[in-house]
Amino acid sequence: MSIIVEQVSKEFGDFKALDRVNLEVKEGSLVALLGPSGSGKSTLLRVIAGLEPPDTGSILINGQNTTHLDVSRRNIGFVFQHYALFKHLTIRQNIAFGLEIRKRSRRVIKERVEELLELIQLKGLGDRYPSQLSGGQRQRVALARALAVQPQVLLLDEPFGALDAKVRKELRAWLRRLHEEVHVTSIFVTHDQEEAMEVADEIVVMNQGQIEQVGTPAQIYDYPATPFVMSFIGPVNVLPSHARLFRDNGLEAMQTQMFVRPHDIQVHTSANGAAASAIVKRVIHLGWEIQVELALTDEQVVFAHLSREQFADLTLKPGQQVFVKPKDAKWFPEFTTNHYQVAGATRS
Repeated sequence: MSIIVEQVSKEFGDFKALDRVNLEVKEGSLVALLGPSGSGKSTLLRVIAGLEPPDTGSILINGQNTTHLDVSRRNIGFVFQHYALFKHLTIRQNIAFGLEIRKRSRRVIKERVEELLELIQLKGLGDRYPSQLSGGQRQRVALARALAVQPQVLLLDEPFGALDAKVRKELRAWLRRLHEEVHVTSIFVTHDQEEAMEVADEIVVMNQGQIEQVGTPAQIYDYPATPFVMSFIGPVNVLPSHARLFRDNGLEAMQTQMFVRPHDIQVHTSANGAAASAIVKRVIHLGWEIQVELALTDEQVVFAHLSREQFADLTLKPGQQVFVKPKDAKWFPEFTTNHYQVAGATRS
């Protein structure tokens, strides 16, 4: 089922949560709403679900205008961050709840519950209670309960936010496999860039109640439409127009900033073409790669990410003089924000 959002706005007092948002979600796709806190992603999800009425605009699901349709009549499955399971009901009873409300036959309920228990890999645990399961298992039960009524749309609000990093990673892969089996049109909210890149077919990047860009993970990362998108998706060095790295690359770009990924910073131990001089300030071993903190002669700090092999060839040490230049960079007008990522470290 396709979803179309047309000119949707939503305010809470003086706060504009959504500002004339337009979006189309293709049938059968898995889409991530990605953005920082307060960007409007959860509000948009709740408006699509019917949990919040929009101030203006409309929502169409499979061509039907559902803007003012009661939430119980939208045939939408909704999964909350904190599971929202019934503690006094068994896992089977939790999954069956929606079917019983719809007065399905006992045979249909039993067959559907057993089918879903197998799908979420919890077969044999149906008689346990939520308190007897791990956080990851409970979130799978919440997904099964949402899928039990065979919704035309599945909405997930930060479904893995309450879980630890290892379980989140496992469930991300599981959700992707699950989607490939059930093919229900799905939208999930996250502020985790890696989560969105790993799971989604398309990513909707939101900021201050508006959509900055919609695209595949590769499009969003490689061809960011705005400085916010480039700074929010993955680590990046943001260099002002007066930075030494600009001048040494022959750039006259007043009121322009250079955005360059750490893995696109080339490091040499001898002068090489237009490379700028820098001093190694710190070397951070991240396991699969090495992060090098570098200070240019104008005291601008940049970060470079090197492979273990590159680092072994360079044998860098703090205090050493090196020469750096960008292999690839993008330029945007002067950009300020309260939240951007610089070489893997969040700045506020």
